[in-house]
Amino acid sequence: EVQLVESGGGLVQAGGSLRLSCAASGVTFDDEAIGWFRQAPGKGREGVSCISSTDGGTYYADSVKGRFTISRDNAKNTAYLQIDNLKLEDTAVYYCAARGPAWLYGGICPSLFELPSVFDYWGQGTQVTVSS
Repeated sequence: EVQLVESGGGLVQAGGSLRLSCAASGVTFDDEAIGWFRQAPGKGREGVSCISSTDGGTYYADSVKGRFTISRDNAKNTAYLQIDNLKLEDTAVYYCAARGPAWLYGGICPSLFELPSVFDYWGQGTQVTVSS
């Protein structure tokens, strides 16, 4: 059974930083491209970043470039999302997602990585709340 478990969310003042973690099990983690998404109240799920497994290539939505940093530690089966200079509009539930098996998807981030439908496996999310 594939499990993705996010952690690291919380209440943070604007301008602060957080590092979110995504611990994976039940998958060959180092074969998986991993994406991070967020969903604010009343809005759809928005893709913010993706990291490939093959070359570690990273991709970001324009809205978060320069403030978000995605990384992975294959030895720990864990991906991370570092968020700096938090803004009120970053308040959302943050989800990690796994693309699917490398034999099918090649372990690379899809060009449409911001679309939830291109990822097969999802975590339950972690809440990030930014206060003024």
